[in-house]
Amino acid sequence: MEKILTVVQVVFAVGLIGLILLQNKGGGLSGVFGGSEVSNVYRTKRGMEKNLFLLTIIFTILFLGASLANILLRA
Repeated sequence: MEKILTVVQVVFAVGLIGLILLQNKGGGLSGVFGGSEVSNVYRTKRGMEKNLFLLTIIFTILFLGASLANILLRA
């Protein structure tokens, strides 16, 4: 059972990394130092960007659950 949970945890981790890398960067560091990307501060997510965002949240929750289950199983 421990091996299955470890494999599931790795799959969720790799999927989460991929989803984070697919998301839009939004201007890089220029927004941090007062760049010209002021118009993007209050925009809403639409279409594929929203789906990626929601899928990232779901994968994060699943990864957290698999990690906690793995810790509790080993204890």
